[in-house]
Parts: sequence; structure tokens; C-alpha cells
Amino acid sequence: MEQLDSTIINTAIPAMAASLGVTPLSLKAVVTSYIISLAVGIPVSGWIADRFGTRRVFGTAIAIFMVSSVLCGLALNVPMLVAARICQGIGGAMMMPVGRLAILRTFTKSELLVAMNFVIITALIGPLLGPTVGGLIVHWLSWREIFFVNVPVGLAALVLVSRYMPDYRAETARPLDVWGLVLFSAGAALLSWLLEVYGEHHLGARVATVLAGVALGLLAAYGWHSRQTPYPLLDLDLFRIRTFRVAVVGGFITRLGMGSLPLLLPLLYQLGLGLPAWQSGLLMMPGAIAAMSMKLIATRVLRRYGYRRVLIVNTVMIGLTISLFARVSADVPIRLIVLLTLAQGFFNSLQFSSMNSMAYADIEPSGSSMASTIASVLQQMSMSFGLAFGSLVIAWYLGDLPQTDRAAITGALHHGFLTLGALTVLSSLSFWTLQPQDGESVSRGSAREVGAVE
Repeated sequence: MEQLDSTIINTAIPAMAASLGVTPLSLKAVVTSYIISLAVGIPVSGWIADRFGTRRVFGTAIAIFMVSSVLCGLALNVPMLVAARICQGIGGAMMMPVGRLAILRTFTKSELLVAMNFVIITALIGPLLGPTVGGLIVHWLSWREIFFVNVPVGLAALVLVSRYMPDYRAETARPLDVWGLVLFSAGAALLSWLLEVYGEHHLGARVATVLAGVALGLLAAYGWHSRQTPYPLLDLDLFRIRTFRVAVVGGFITRLGMGSLPLLLPLLYQLGLGLPAWQSGLLMMPGAIAAMSMKLIATRVLRRYGYRRVLIVNTVMIGLTISLFARVSADVPIRLIVLLTLAQGFFNSLQFSSMNSMAYADIEPSGSSMASTIASVLQQMSMSFGLAFGSLVIAWYLGDLPQTDRAAITGALHHGFLTLGALTVLSSLSFWTLQPQDGESVSRGSAREVGAVE
């Protein structure tokens, strides 16, 4: 439900823009505001789960998410919709890391890859089905109904949580790092917001530079603060562990290119190719099928070739498939677009399985809550930055040309795909620092010294 809502509005953006009287690219605030609130709220989710228990926090998060979804559907203008999406993100911020924490504390290292595959596939299906579901709903009903889908799903989830969700909590509650929460959340939110508004050219270069300096200064201040306090909000010492650092930081860079596709592909299909919303959504469906099929072989691929080789080669393949979308035009047969989408979903699924499972290969059980929180924070920030960066690249190539000009928007999108693909290929360099045996405690179930550092 949470992952579905991060992308379900993407195919509805043209219809929403027409209904609310704004340009399509300006509505990316509705997308990024949700992801920004996730990035801001996730850091405190680990502390809340340790204090109040995974079952209570997970159920409360679902309830907040469901009520906020209804408010999104009732919004009358863009500011109301953005406000409701922020509330929705607060609920979503507690769902993913708390759910992942329950998985980490339930399964052993040797079982983690198989267990995480199921979680990752569910997380992948949400963004991949989101445009399809959103497109069909917009075609037959209206864009407001895309938010009401969460009501029956949320009610069913609350029943399942009450019956099956394990209730893990910390044996000793640590104090909340209030100053750390203020510094990190303010810096992350300001940086994400800056990327979003700068894409619309609302800020001059000088003002944008000053705000970027303030945001980076806040994040740097948190880095200094975290080393001075005994109970930091996010324990940055975990980055000394090589597998965790490479998986999280390398994943952050890789997702900058991948994270913009759920927004840019529907724009290419609808504004560039002139397809209706429901057909645009259906073109996203093959990626979900490919993601599900990868689950069947991901464990064997990682066991045979190892994390280092798989991540290097697979990242390059993702970059190449992103670049190939620059060749998609009205003259390209639909079957070739479907094949390209299948390849994209296949490689994306293997990438997420690899990065998300390797991150915990050398994490001690006592650090699982903190590791889950940090990984979730940077994952959501990378999605926010990816959406904002993708929109910024497209706006740069589009220049002063009108967004209603099909040739202009298609050309800008094609150049954007080439840029994002090249960035993704370059991000494969971050995985060269891995050792061939890294991650074997997960892929092969072999015991390694926990906490291996460089």
C-alpha cells in the first residue's frame, strides 16, 4: 500500500493538472512531498518501534496512512493535496522500516535473502503496478478515486497486523536524540525541497546556492553531533562496515537514475506518444511481471556469482536499459517497448534484492534496528532526489519550450533518459570496492566475522 501510493498518481498527473489548472511538471510537488515526509519521518521510526513495539507502531502507521489517503481524495486544490500527502508520508514513514525490522529479527542470516526477496518483490510490485492501477482508475473514474483504493487495503492490513505481526521492542529504551532529529530532518527536507522548486526555476542561482549550503550545513552539523552524543538518532559508525556502506551509499547513487522512471515513463507515453492514461499504465505492467520472475532465480544468481560481480554488471545493464528509452517514439512497435520494460523490471528486481540483502550481511542483531532505519532513510531520500533530479534534467532540456509541444517534451525526455542512463552506469563504480566474498553470510549461509570493516 505504501509503495503503491508513491507512484499511483504518476499516470494521473496530466488529468490532475487539467483538473486543478496547473502544468504537469509542477505537480511533481505532490509526488516529492510524500517522499520528503517519508525521509523526514523514517529516522525516528526505529526509536518509536524500540520503545512502543513493532505491532502497535505498525498498526498506528497504517491507520494514519489510510485516513490521510481519504483526505487526499477530498482535496480541492494543490496545497490541500500536498498537505494531505505529507500526513500520508508520516504514516508511511513508520511502515517500511518497522516491517523490515520485524523481518530482520525473525529470520537468521542464512534465511534473510529468501525472506527479503518476498519483501522486495512486494515493494517493487507497488511502484510498477501503481501507474497501471492509476491509469485504469483515471480512465474509468476520476483521479480522486486513486486514493480511496487504500481504504479496503488498510482495513484488511489492520486485521492481519492484530493477528500475525510480531511485537518486538528494545530491552532497554534509549533516549530520543531530539537535536539530531531537528538537524537531520531539517537538512534532508530543505535539500529535497530545494531540488523540487529549483526544477521549476522559482529560485535564482544565488538563492539556490545559499539554501543548498544551509541544507548541507545542517547535515554536516548532524554528522558532528552524532559523534558527540552517546545515543545518536542515526549511528553513522555503521558506515564503517563495508557491506553496509557500499549497499546503502551505492544504492543511493544508483536510485538517482532509477527513481525517476515511474514519473518520466508515463510522461513519455502520454505527452510524448499521445497514449491515454490506461494504455500508459498497462505499458508499465511488464516490469512487474519481470520483477516477480526474478525472485525465482535471484538467490541462485547471487550464490553463484557473488554480490560484487552481480552488482557491477547489473548496474551497467540498468543504465543501458534506461538509455534505450531515448529511442522510444511513436514509430517504435509496442512489442519492443514491452520487451524493454521487461528487461528494466528484471534488472531492477535483481538490483534491489542484491543491495537490500547485502546491507545486513555483517550487521550484528543488536544493530538491526539502527541499520534498518538508516537504510530506509537513504532509500527514501534517493527516491525523492531521483524524482526531483529527473524533473530537473527534463526541465533543463525543455528550456522555455511549452510543455504542450509534443515534439519538445519528447525530445527533452529522450535527452533526459540518456543522461540518467549514463549516471546509472557510472554509479557501478561504487561497487568495485566490494570483496568477492562479501555478503556470503547471506547468499551462501556461511558464517563470517560480523562487522567486517575496511
